[in-house]
Amino acid sequence: HLLLFLLFVGPFNCFASYSRATELFYSLNEGLPAGVLIGSLARDLRLPTAGGQRPSALQPPLSFTLASHGLGGQYVQLDNRSGELHTSAVEIDREALCVESSGVTVFGGAAADSSSSVPTSESCLLLLDVLVLPQEYFRLVKVKIAIRDVNDNAPHFPLPHIHLSVPENAPVNTRLAIEHPALDPDMGTNGVQTYRLQENYGVFTLDVEENESGERTPYLIVMGALDRETREEYITIIIAEDGGTPPLVGSATLTIGISDINDNCPQFSDSQLNVTLYGNSTLGTHVVTVHAVDMDLGSNAQITYSYSQKVPQPSRDLFCLDESTGTITLSSKVDGDTPRLHRLIILGNGPGCIPAVITVLVTIIKVMMRPPEIVPRFIANEAEGVVYLKELEPINTPIAFFTIKDPDEKYKVNCYLNGDGPFRLSPYKPYNNEYLLETTKSLDYETQQLYEISVVAWNSEGFHVNKIIKVQILDDNDNSPVFSQQLIELSIEENNVPNAFLTKLHATDADSGERGQVSYFLGPDAPSYFSLDKTTGVLTVSTQLDREEKEKYRYTVKAVDSGFPPRESIATVTITVLDKNDNSPRFINKDFSFFVPENFPGFGEIGVISVTDADAGQNGWVALSVLNGSDIFVIDTGKGVLRAKVSLDREQQSSYVLWIEAVDGGDPALSSTAKITILLLDINDNPPLVLFPQSNMSYLLVLPSTLPGSPITEVYAVDKDTGMNAVIAYSIIGRRGPRPESFRIDPKTGNITLEESLMQNDYGLYRLLVKVSDHGYPEPLHSTVMVNLFVNDTVSNESYIESLLRKEPDISIEEKQPQVSIEPTHKKMESASCMPTLVALSIISLGSITLVTGMGIYICLRKGKKHHGADENLEIQIPLNGRINLHMLEKKPMEISNI
Repeated sequence: HLLLFLLFVGPFNCFASYSRATELFYSLNEGLPAGVLIGSLARDLRLPTAGGQRPSALQPPLSFTLASHGLGGQYVQLDNRSGELHTSAVEIDREALCVESSGVTVFGGAAADSSSSVPTSESCLLLLDVLVLPQEYFRLVKVKIAIRDVNDNAPHFPLPHIHLSVPENAPVNTRLAIEHPALDPDMGTNGVQTYRLQENYGVFTLDVEENESGERTPYLIVMGALDRETREEYITIIIAEDGGTPPLVGSATLTIGISDINDNCPQFSDSQLNVTLYGNSTLGTHVVTVHAVDMDLGSNAQITYSYSQKVPQPSRDLFCLDESTGTITLSSKVDGDTPRLHRLIILGNGPGCIPAVITVLVTIIKVMMRPPEIVPRFIANEAEGVVYLKELEPINTPIAFFTIKDPDEKYKVNCYLNGDGPFRLSPYKPYNNEYLLETTKSLDYETQQLYEISVVAWNSEGFHVNKIIKVQILDDNDNSPVFSQQLIELSIEENNVPNAFLTKLHATDADSGERGQVSYFLGPDAPSYFSLDKTTGVLTVSTQLDREEKEKYRYTVKAVDSGFPPRESIATVTITVLDKNDNSPRFINKDFSFFVPENFPGFGEIGVISVTDADAGQNGWVALSVLNGSDIFVIDTGKGVLRAKVSLDREQQSSYVLWIEAVDGGDPALSSTAKITILLLDINDNPPLVLFPQSNMSYLLVLPSTLPGSPITEVYAVDKDTGMNAVIAYSIIGRRGPRPESFRIDPKTGNITLEESLMQNDYGLYRLLVKVSDHGYPEPLHSTVMVNLFVNDTVSNESYIESLLRKEPDISIEEKQPQVSIEPTHKKMESASCMPTLVALSIISLGSITLVTGMGIYICLRKGKKHHGADENLEIQIPLNGRINLHMLEKKPMEISNI
């Protein structure tokens, strides 16, 4: 619509000054990638956007549009604003484009460059129509893009095999065109330029002729003499090469056949033959056969035989010559007038040749007596002088009777058998001159199929007569097929492809014909997924085999012949399935958990990691390793024993999570992982830690007006252990002061309260030695702290109090054990109501002892029991008997630590 509008309003404005058709010419190589710049239409048309010129603010920007998106438009991309023309993602193939179609024009030569006004001949042009808008600059630009050829195609022959016939009498420099030259879609020098032969045999070369249209045709040139009788065929490779850089080549097989010409004549190998013929020979007796040879082929080698004109007619009548075979036979009866010597000159005639000549001298020997006669009467089957016997015939099977006669009836005739074989010729009594031919042994077709024997009769004058007999043995099905191996041992890797080839069975049968044809069958014990081809004997397996499921297969196969009745033999097939690393190591559990008492000695056995691998050999070897925590834990690769390098402390870390990797020995190796959780069981190896009071030298002012039952202060301690090992009990084991029994400590909470009202004479310094003890097993641990209470209205002289604190107190240690109750402690307890508390404490103690006893048994079984002697208690412990050195007590670091 915009174009119609512009065409309508164009004559009325400045459109007329710019509206004209313009042609632009570009050139580029074929096969360029997308985004290659072809040219800038704005610059080449010198429009305002080119060369730094910009349209004014009132003028709309230029726009470039392809007038048609036909075949040519798919190969380019046009920037609508800048007018730059680029190659698109569709690759330009000059050989495909240079055919007339929509948007494409074919000329005939090299591509034109952008400065040409017209395209040169043989150009492959891509035509585009571009509209330049807006109205003020409208013009229709015809863009012609010449596609330059690139050597991207190799020459190729239309036929892979080229046959050429050359007559053997072709003279030197004979030229024969090769009718199927190589083709190359490329143009110019990138097309086919030269041809050459890979092997010229010293008698051939190639030349190239170019016609007016530029097509190049190779010619075969004969460079030497040819002789078909010496060599009738030459096979070589013809190679076509283009002119590109680098050049590309193509090839085909060239077969040069040498055709025959009649350049040879018949020849006899001998010039003369001497033959003797008895005068009593019968008609048709073979005299001799002459044979000439012609090296040519076909009709050029046809030979006919004839008598020379020098042969007299009587000789021609006595001897018949077959003109095709050259056989001479006796054609007339020899009598007393027949000449005793005949000179037969025979010609070997070939087309266009001088006849070859051979002379046959036939000497006829006069015979004064007639030879003996042999008259056979066959018992066995006989045809045309051949007797047929089955190989299973028994011994002494009769074959024939022979009657020996003397035509003159005056000479004694004897008879015997000549030739090898299991035969015997013996007189058949009581008759005279009767002989029986029979077998002497069993016949075996597989040993010998044909025998040739002769019955010889001679008279007393020494005249011999032969009667040749051929005995053909007929085959019977007397042999079973025989396997080349009775035990066929095979192997195949597991995970084979379906219908995998295993082997080809081979059995032979010495019998002939159908009796010797062998068919193959699987035995009844063969699994169904094995297949055996009946005809070829190819044994296959139709499914994948798994060594882990079954490693050995053993079954029978049969070979059956086609005789009647059929005979068979059996062989055994054993198949070993070879292992492949197709199974990862497998842990018996996905997660392992081990409970280990803390302070377990280093390199002690924590537990055993059990892992298996279904593969065999090296594929089933498993190596274990710790993926994390390898600086603390190690694992025995062979036995799977997990150990800790150092003693483990539950208070530092209560549990460990390890990942154990199992790697097999296959290539590539397979692996699997398992999670190991190690839980440390607590041992009472930490005494209670007193956090308040912070020092044995600290004190607290207690006013005399404090009411009985009022809390004064507390002792606060913690224990790093867990369970009963961390249950803390407080007790006062030593007192000093005006009335020290005035203060009481809660065994459960550590709260110190005033028991009785303070009097005037109760003023002064009270020193309470508090024992903080856990309930650990096998031996509870404890700490002590000194609680100093100064009963007075005020603190007027601190230095005096400090001097009192520095003095070593004279405190007697009490043996009374702390009483801990599970039930909440009453704020005020009477001395007479302790029985329920004691009962509760007894129950708690019994349960604690039971729990701790169980833990101790486990620790002892793991050889991890830790002995604690009384002399090994921490420094914060003090003896329960004797007096206390407060100065030494104050130096204990654990007693003055702050929370």
